[in-house]
Amino acid sequence: MGKQIVECVPNVSEGRRLEVVEEIASVVKATSGVTLLGCSSDADHNRSVITFIGDSEGVKDAAHRLIERAVALINMEEHQGSHPRIGACDVVPFVPIRGVTMAECVALAKELGAKVASGLNLPVYLYGEAATISERKSLPTIRHGQYEGLKEAIKHPGRTPDFGPAKVHPTAGAIAIGARMPLIAFNVNLGTSDVNIAKKIARVIREAGGGLKNVMAMGVMLEERNVAQVSMNMVNFVQTPLYRSYEMVKMEAKRYGVPVIGCEIVGLTPVDALIDVAEHYLQLEGFSKEQILENRLYE
Repeated sequence: MGKQIVECVPNVSEGRRLEVVEEIASVVKATSGVTLLGCSSDADHNRSVITFIGDSEGVKDAAHRLIERAVALINMEEHQGSHPRIGACDVVPFVPIRGVTMAECVALAKELGAKVASGLNLPVYLYGEAATISERKSLPTIRHGQYEGLKEAIKHPGRTPDFGPAKVHPTAGAIAIGARMPLIAFNVNLGTSDVNIAKKIARVIREAGGGLKNVMAMGVMLEERNVAQVSMNMVNFVQTPLYRSYEMVKMEAKRYGVPVIGCEIVGLTPVDALIDVAEHYLQLEGFSKEQILENRLYE
């Protein structure tokens, strides 16, 4: 089966104090058998995405240390940002990459959830493939009302966490831990400062609104650039490729007389997703991954 590789992509609710983000990421660097692949911060979202890989036990250990540090350094009572969130370490997904099954990643999520709940007194919600309640497969359901709304909602039977107390941590809130396939955070920037246009487009294109399958979307404002953005999570790029969501955003934006001025990918992306885009726009015929130079060099 080869070397086991699990990816973990924690999202922490801090994207402005970069020294704090660096301190949180440093615990990953210090964990044996784990490799930190990247750390991407966004000041408007006030959020950072930290990506690392390793074997199951190493990744689980690094994730636990990262959550501990985030809980110690981030106060949700002071947090403001455009991205929905429920906690200091908002979400921790495990992703099977090589030599590991989804079932094993689900087990990792549950093991980490139980440990975090008991050791840090954090309410833990299981999501994605690890969800014990079908409605909780989707993060927006868990994040409904965000940190502020969860303070009261967590007391209701339908919002009881899978692990930990039915009460948010006084400074760290709650956390979602789960397992999923590779996800691409794909954002499209619009040539307008009217965030309502981005929100209208997001409502049309996301799966929950009857739009594209496997797409979660929201409209946000990039205050530093005075630009509205359609921010998307592509949860299955094979079934719904990047170019399809991009073209739909562009088409909907045209209705409002607004151009697309740029796109961004936050964090890492599988190369196959970019090959799909190249094949589509260049109309490549008979293209194979074996034609990519780097793939041949590192075989």
